[in-house]
Order: sequence, then structure tokens, then C-alpha cells
Amino acid sequence: MEVALPSCIKKYKPLKITDTGLKAAAIIIRRHRLSEMFLSQIMGFGWEEVHDIAEEMEHLSSTILFDRMDEILGFPTRDPHGSPIPDKNGNFDPPNYKPLSHYKSGKFVLKALQESSSEFIKFLNNKKISLGTTIEITYLEEFDKSMIVSYSDQEDITLSDDVCSRLLVEEKG
Repeated sequence: MEVALPSCIKKYKPLKITDTGLKAAAIIIRRHRLSEMFLSQIMGFGWEEVHDIAEEMEHLSSTILFDRMDEILGFPTRDPHGSPIPDKNGNFDPPNYKPLSHYKSGKFVLKALQESSSEFIKFLNNKKISLGTTIEITYLEEFDKSMIVSYSDQEDITLSDDVCSRLLVEEKG
């Protein structure tokens, strides 16, 4: 698991994270992502609203609370943004999705987000793009790598390279 280090710690490189530290981090990620799922699926919050609340909830230390959330949710393996949810032991299968910007043409299913800030998700909401949306690349602008795409009832929508690099997709078979 790759962990982004704060700039104040980078000067002490190389740092090594122990297996115990990785498991502890994965458990916090589990709490966060289960909280996001609970907030969206059970409490009806939008996927753009859940992150900040989950940031607070992830620090609760009640294992039974998160186990019950997991059970109520039907043991989900992905959060509302498509990121994997670690199991009770901190294990998860990393997805093999690629950014939409990796491709030049074809049809793809949006499976996850590279970055899930509320601003970015609000942008996607305004464009009527959500997880599970099938996106067809109809044109790639070579100059700036922006794409013209179609999806659902939307045609000829221009997405910047920055946006396309944040949309993690799977080829539609």
C-alpha cells in the first residue's frame, strides 16, 4: 500500500511502515469507507457529502459499531466513490481500473474516482456522471488531450484531461 507522506515528514525519508502500521492504517480506511457507505446508503446523504462526516466517524474506536455497519450494509467491498473497503483484517483486493485519459476511443464503465473532493463530485453531478455510467469517447483532442464523450442521454460533452485522469474506468466488454 502506498501512503502519501506529509511534507514535514518527507525530509526524514526513507521511512518504512511496518506490517502492524499498514494494518492499523487499513483499519482506519475501513472505518472511513464503511462510514461513507452507511451515510450514503442508509442515511441518504449524497456521495459529495459523506467524506467530511466520515473523517470524524473514522476515529471512533468501537469495533462492534463498524462490524454492525458492515453487516447492515451487506458487507460491501467498495465505498460510494468506488474505492475498496478493507476487511476486518485490513485486507482488500486493489482494483485494476485505469483513468479514462489512458484511452483514445471506446466504451467504458465508470467504476471509481481517483480523487473524490466534494467540488469534483458536484462537478460530476452537474454533468450527470455517476459510478456505473457508460462513457463513450467520440473524439480525443490531440492538442490538450480533452475528450468529447457521450453517455446516458448526454451527447458531445467535452471533458478536460484533468477530469478524465480522475475517472477510473473499466473497458465495456
